[in-house]
Amino acid sequence: MGVPVDIENVRPDGWGVRHTQTFLLFMAMFLAFTMRANMSMAIVDMSNVISTNANTTTTNSTNVNTTNAEYTNMTNMDMASDNMINTDIDNVTITNIKINNGVHFNWSLQQQSMILSSFFWGYVVLQIPGGELAKRFGGKILITISIAVNSLISLLLPISAKIGDWKFVIFWRVLQGLTQAFMYPSMHHLVSQWIPLEEKGRLSTIIYAGGQLGIASQLIASGFIANAWGWQAIFYTNGALGLLWTAAYLFLGSQSPENSKLISKEELAYIQTSLGRVGKQKKYPTPFKKIALCLPFWAAVVAHCGQNWGFFTLMTEMPTYMSDVLHFNLAKNGMLSSLPYLAMFLLSFPMGSMTDLIIRRNWLSVSNTRKLFNSIGLWGPALALVGLSLAPARIYWLAVVMLVISVGINAGQYTGFMLSSIDMAPNFSSSLMGISNFVANIVSIIAPIVCGFIVHDKTNAAEWHKVFYLASGIYFFTNLFFILFATSTRQSWNEPDLDTDIVRQKSNSAH
Repeated sequence: MGVPVDIENVRPDGWGVRHTQTFLLFMAMFLAFTMRANMSMAIVDMSNVISTNANTTTTNSTNVNTTNAEYTNMTNMDMASDNMINTDIDNVTITNIKINNGVHFNWSLQQQSMILSSFFWGYVVLQIPGGELAKRFGGKILITISIAVNSLISLLLPISAKIGDWKFVIFWRVLQGLTQAFMYPSMHHLVSQWIPLEEKGRLSTIIYAGGQLGIASQLIASGFIANAWGWQAIFYTNGALGLLWTAAYLFLGSQSPENSKLISKEELAYIQTSLGRVGKQKKYPTPFKKIALCLPFWAAVVAHCGQNWGFFTLMTEMPTYMSDVLHFNLAKNGMLSSLPYLAMFLLSFPMGSMTDLIIRRNWLSVSNTRKLFNSIGLWGPALALVGLSLAPARIYWLAVVMLVISVGINAGQYTGFMLSSIDMAPNFSSSLMGISNFVANIVSIIAPIVCGFIVHDKTNAAEWHKVFYLASGIYFFTNLFFILFATSTRQSWNEPDLDTDIVRQKSNSAH
């Protein structure tokens, strides 16, 4: 979108419109992930069969374990986080819960599994089309549609569940997944438009880390909300906050600096110069053939697949391992369940700032900086998985520390492969993310199936060690592939006009 220019760049002082966009997009990720994860918490209360006895309410529902391989359809980054809850509610006596908190459903374990995984049935389908739509229409309209539709569905879901039972719930969750498929491709497009190279590590990390804070907040708040006002209030709260964000973004958001009515000339020039574009922005047809032949792009896709395999294994299988092998149930404490996500959220900021510092001081090239932090994000969890496997079963706190480290240090991937596609081809960043997220989410579906083949006895630590060692190996080799073949160098096909001119010049010189 424009041609590279070589002009001295001056960063404007103070709060800019790019910072407002960063905050709005951070909140979009936060809200999207709260609405992605809310069903995992709400279904515990929704599926309770209530019977009263004096001042207590006793639940006799089916044992719900939302961390096992029943979630074979669950996906990413973004992504397997719904499975963090490992809930055991057989014959639990719950005090101080009012009966009029809402309707409860006698859903079977299979029906609950379908409800919890149905979001991701739709999520995978529109990844590649979502990237193309973001490139054509801009990220603003698609993210607005995504949050607005998810918010409206959240408001409708409680009454729909009462009318149509689990089938209606699945319908709405699939629709939520379909619209949330726009989130990552659109977010990548907006980051490529708004975030200057000198600030890309810090500001883009803030945006994407909103998802982890959303999960952690949902884990912590849902129990209190459900106990006070019933499970319906979880959805009403998410829906109301989402509609408030939609109104704010329609007024303050913009799909690019050039389209913003609020940005100053100085800030506009700073962003344009940093990103190497001047003049009117152009829209090019996606060069799918050149993308298919671009090894650096596929190196990023391979890293994305390794990230999803490892992250999915950590988020879905490790709580079960800790429950059945270490005899420790994380779900008994919502705060403890949220610790890995909070760690990832908090560690993302120093990593993002360090990325910008390294690039600004020219300590490493952009490509090597991406490889460094991707290695921290993938090889760090690989070591933590090995450490978890070797941790003595009697030392419970060590297993929790390994879990927190393995997820927390994974924040390095935000400034690794996640940004390399933007570096390589900002004009097609949404399309690249759509392709990458589509392939990586298929890997997320495969991971628990493989785990099911390996683990036959959930109480056998030796079988679980094979799962962790496999995930560790995939982390290692996918990142090694990224190190060997990835680059952040701008690809020639990012500017088809310039690419054509170069070909013509070579052809003329040959004659």
